[in-house]
Amino acid sequence: MGSLCLVLVILQLSWSLSSSVAPPSSHLCLPHQRDALLHFKTTISVDCFQDPYPKIHVESWNKSIDCCSWEGVECDNVTGHVIGIDLSHSCLVGSLFANNSLFQLHNLQCLDLSSNNLGGSLLENTSCLFHFHGLRQLSLAYNAFDGAISTELFSQLVSLTHLNLSYNGFYGLIPHQINLLSSLVSLDLSFHSLESRFNGQGFDMLARNLTKLRNLVLDTVDMSDVALTSFLNLSSSLEHLSLSGCKLHGELPTQVFQLPNLKVLDLSANANLTGYLPNTNWSSGLELLDLFNCGFRGSIPASFGNLTQIISVDLSINSLEGQIPAVFGNLRTLTSLRFSSCNLSGPLPITIFNLTRITRLDLSNNHLEEELWLYNNSISGGVPSWLFDLVNLTSLDLSLNNLSGVIKPDMLSKLRSLITSGNDVNYSFPQLSTVRFSGCRVRQFPNFFRTSNLERLDLSNNMISGGISKWEAEGWEGLRRLDLSHNFLTALEQFPGNNLVYLNLHSNLLQGPILSTCLNPQIPILKELEAFIISENKLTGNFPSSICNWSSLALLDLSKNSLSGTIPDCLENLSHLDILDLEMNNFIGKIPNSFVNNSLTRLLLNDNQLEGLVPSSLANSTSLELLNLGNNKLKDRFPRWLASLSSLQVLILGFNRFYGSLPHSVASSNFSALRIIDLSANEFTGALSTKLLRNLRAMKDKPREWLTSSNLYSVEYPGFSFTYGKHVNVTTKRLEMELTKTSDIFISMDLSNNQFSGEIPEDVGQLISLQMLNFSHNNFTGPIPTSFGKLVALESLDLSSNKFSGEIPSQMTNLTFLEILNLSNNNLVGPIPHGNQFDTFDNDSYSGNLGLCGLPLSKQCINHRGLDPPSPLVVEHERSKIPFFWQVVMMGYGSGVVIGLSLGCIVFTTGRPWWFVRKVERDWQYNFTKWVQRNKVRRN
Repeated sequence: MGSLCLVLVILQLSWSLSSSVAPPSSHLCLPHQRDALLHFKTTISVDCFQDPYPKIHVESWNKSIDCCSWEGVECDNVTGHVIGIDLSHSCLVGSLFANNSLFQLHNLQCLDLSSNNLGGSLLENTSCLFHFHGLRQLSLAYNAFDGAISTELFSQLVSLTHLNLSYNGFYGLIPHQINLLSSLVSLDLSFHSLESRFNGQGFDMLARNLTKLRNLVLDTVDMSDVALTSFLNLSSSLEHLSLSGCKLHGELPTQVFQLPNLKVLDLSANANLTGYLPNTNWSSGLELLDLFNCGFRGSIPASFGNLTQIISVDLSINSLEGQIPAVFGNLRTLTSLRFSSCNLSGPLPITIFNLTRITRLDLSNNHLEEELWLYNNSISGGVPSWLFDLVNLTSLDLSLNNLSGVIKPDMLSKLRSLITSGNDVNYSFPQLSTVRFSGCRVRQFPNFFRTSNLERLDLSNNMISGGISKWEAEGWEGLRRLDLSHNFLTALEQFPGNNLVYLNLHSNLLQGPILSTCLNPQIPILKELEAFIISENKLTGNFPSSICNWSSLALLDLSKNSLSGTIPDCLENLSHLDILDLEMNNFIGKIPNSFVNNSLTRLLLNDNQLEGLVPSSLANSTSLELLNLGNNKLKDRFPRWLASLSSLQVLILGFNRFYGSLPHSVASSNFSALRIIDLSANEFTGALSTKLLRNLRAMKDKPREWLTSSNLYSVEYPGFSFTYGKHVNVTTKRLEMELTKTSDIFISMDLSNNQFSGEIPEDVGQLISLQMLNFSHNNFTGPIPTSFGKLVALESLDLSSNKFSGEIPSQMTNLTFLEILNLSNNNLVGPIPHGNQFDTFDNDSYSGNLGLCGLPLSKQCINHRGLDPPSPLVVEHERSKIPFFWQVVMMGYGSGVVIGLSLGCIVFTTGRPWWFVRKVERDWQYNFTKWVQRNKVRRN
């Protein structure tokens, strides 16, 4: 029996030991955390309209797979807790609030939601972050979050090392409690659409206490109250300091240039920032220095020669003086050097041509005395031979100087592009393929063209008259791109080559029919021509059907002529056509129903005399972004198929004879990209659909000027780009505005001069990016929705000549950008609200409303509560119709619920907090590099 017990003990010990040394099995995702992630997934949507290649596919998350294996999710290998979430660039759309299930993941260490379209005032109430003491990295950059930043945020997230809240809509004072983040290594609060600011105390505490900071980016944060002596306390660990456009003023301490580890220093766009460049002890590792548009004085010190690692220097638009030091020739790593508009004088040092890596050199608008190859200086004499010692020189700009003499071919063995505008220089280069003489006051075609192998020729903005003769066009057989716009040409006697890809004859004096004026009937079909622009001439006659044989045509612009007749059906042959612009001619008849196989993105037929229906074949133009049929004689119902054009951004049907109500199928459709809609001066009837307003997503997103989107009038094709001026007219309160090159951020809705009726839905307040709204001259009734007060971007509002009743909502005083207001000729009553822009409007804004009183009207208010706008609580009380004592009860009940839920969250939820993005050091370095490149592009 004893032996048996001994055996059992040994077996037990062996099992215990083997269990203790066995490697831990991988823990599955905890069920409650998996459910929290799945619930979060239901609160947002995915829309990759602007980014077709998302980094993370949230749709792949499902319950059948361990959530630790989901894309963008990282778990602790031992506990199974979710410790990292990276959903950057994932096309997420929606709003995050404090009660979102994502805040149940209390063990989060990294959270990255950057580069999505998420919104909400998330940082105003940070109670959900109270237990997130383990959060290390948080990035909400490039989203639509707004509101003020809570003073409690930084006191809760004391473990943060990386914080990026850039490119959002936060506003107000940045709490001084940010100095509590003593572990912070990287901080980016730049580019908020609404102004955020530091006061003097807040930034001084930050500089003193954040001693580990290596990266500090506060571009466009208002720092006008910050004393520049605070900069003396900045961390010696700083590697990247960017304070562009921060309203800094006063003299900058030179010690900032001497921070020992500094690699990037950007103080650009602070016009009132002064000081002197240090003579000694520069930060030896400096790679980028940007002082563009500041007020630095004095000369450029020779100590620049010690910056042996410098890559880019921009001192443009400062109050410097003296010469450019010869030591710049020692900076062999330089690729970009900009000294434009610096009041520099003296000779250009020859050593500057030791910079063989230079790709951008800008010395324009100075007083340099010696010969220079950059535009707009006071340079005379011959072109020096040493100018061409730059071994990689392929483009030469000598424009707007007084140079003379001869340039020999052996000086420019690699030259392929030459610009000599405003000089008297003779040359003959058989190797030249590109010549730009734009704006040179040229009166005739230069002789040397006949012996050149030209591929690209730009003679735009000159004084060339007459036509191109056969003799002048000799040697142009290889010409691919020709720009003769803005001259005085009356005819083209000889067509310039048969291999053209791009031909621009915009703004000349060409007259008569197109073919007999500029195209020899005997020329072969131009199968390679992609762009043909002949707008703003004096052309007459019909649309030449032979153009339909140019099978590669992508851009056809015949606008602003006097062409007549019908538009031919043969346009269906142009399957590559991207832009068709026939506006402002005299075309008649119906729009051809031949848009079957096409790639149209922009169609402009406005300001003609077209009749009939809108062709249903346009439904095949699924890439259409701009459709302008305004100011014709079209008679049709609202085309139902427009609802299928998901890329449509601009829709103009105004000043036609459209009639009927907007179909239910149209109102229910998702016009997600529509930014400009003009249905004015037609015969539409019926009520304004709530569904239609809810589906105008582009009008609901916050306008963010820093985001790049395609310009509707900018064209880029392989080998050439072209921007052509267009306009959209919007009219409100007797003011017609012409929007040239339709701004990508301009948002407007014009339903004026129709027969719409009924009340305006409160949902109109969701269109927060609207800048112009015109509902005038309709039959709208009921009160003006209080939600108008949410249209904070509105600049022009016209509700005149309707049947609106009730008082003017006091919430409309929130519209601080409102410049034009017209509420005349309605049935409005009561006192006119006061405050902000409402104090600037005159009588005309309110005339024809006999029940209105108070300034600016002469009629005083009697038996009213006064002229001050009622508080939101009073307004809400009156609208709710609930007795006052019940409101008190409900307020107490609501407070109790909030407190109870918060305590419940604390009691029943365990783990560490959630709220930061995943930004490990290499990710930060990648984003930093991109930021530097993007910051430079803005002035390229």
